[in-house]
Amino acid sequence: MRIAWDVSPLSHPRTGIGNYILGSLTGLLEAAGDAHEVVAFAPTSLRGRSRIREALEKLPVETRTVVLPFSHAFRMAWSRARRPAAERWLGSIDALLFSDWMVPPQRAGLRSTMIHDLVPVRFPEWVTPRTRAMHGYKYARASECDLVFVNSAYTARDVAELLAVPPDRIHVAPPGVDRSYSPDGERTSLGRPYLLSLATLEPRKNLGTLVEAWRPLRDELSLALAGAAGWGDPPLLDERGIEKLGFVPYAAAAGLMRGAAVFAYPSRFEGFGIPIVEAMASGVPVVASAHPSLDEACGAAAVRVDPDDVEAMTAGIREAHERRAELVTLGLAHASQFSWRRTGEIHLRAFEEAAA
Repeated sequence: MRIAWDVSPLSHPRTGIGNYILGSLTGLLEAAGDAHEVVAFAPTSLRGRSRIREALEKLPVETRTVVLPFSHAFRMAWSRARRPAAERWLGSIDALLFSDWMVPPQRAGLRSTMIHDLVPVRFPEWVTPRTRAMHGYKYARASECDLVFVNSAYTARDVAELLAVPPDRIHVAPPGVDRSYSPDGERTSLGRPYLLSLATLEPRKNLGTLVEAWRPLRDELSLALAGAAGWGDPPLLDERGIEKLGFVPYAAAAGLMRGAAVFAYPSRFEGFGIPIVEAMASGVPVVASAHPSLDEACGAAAVRVDPDDVEAMTAGIREAHERRAELVTLGLAHASQFSWRRTGEIHLRAFEEAAA
């Protein structure tokens, strides 16, 4: 098979979706070996092309990028015009997987997409109008796909219910954990023990509640907040004891995880919650939201709390700190189940079975 893989989100600094795209592509290439041909493609900006090449430089994959001014506008216009077909650029393909930023037309072959969550459908107030428009068009076309990949059984149920995709077309491909996340290696030091949270600054991530929950613990732990600037009203972050780290490059994230006393993930809703498993793989106890969308990431290895109950979150942070040895053991065992090779194998098996 010749499989076309949309890597457009790798044109931006890598966060959760970019990490999934790169990890699953890596796993697919490992699983495919020499039996299949994979081409990574993206219409992007000049800077975006450099980022994509850097992300893919160690992978044995053909890369086809086209540099365009106003690349986001082009992707949206191409999606809506539904022509020309991607084959004019990529040549003959047997399968195409598109991600979050466009719905590329194609003449033939299997058509597939990846849906990470349905936040814009369930909670439109938690995303920007641009995100609602971009994802809304994709969601409207999801039922046309031969295959829809999702990262959790929770999201699979959402996609079947809200997008009317037949369940037999939906394939759960959980994320993996990069090998850099392990208990061994350099640990970031911030001068004293710290509670870490890693998330884009936006309402859904619920960092305001985390700040309130941390205040009674400020004499025991600093609060380290890592993540890119997002949108909406940010929590008050100028207090004594808060370390505002901003966007942390992927290469530095593992050391920051390992150095934490506790990792907190208070998000109100997720498609999966990759940082939870990355923290566990790093040997760090986790306290996380009790929302069921995070159940698969947490397993039975995290302290779970109501994301909107400040006192419960404070108690949960304390409990995770006190139960460190137990939770680290549980977390390492849970995280060991997640590998990018397995993610790639699920994609490849779905392509092969659908083609047959």
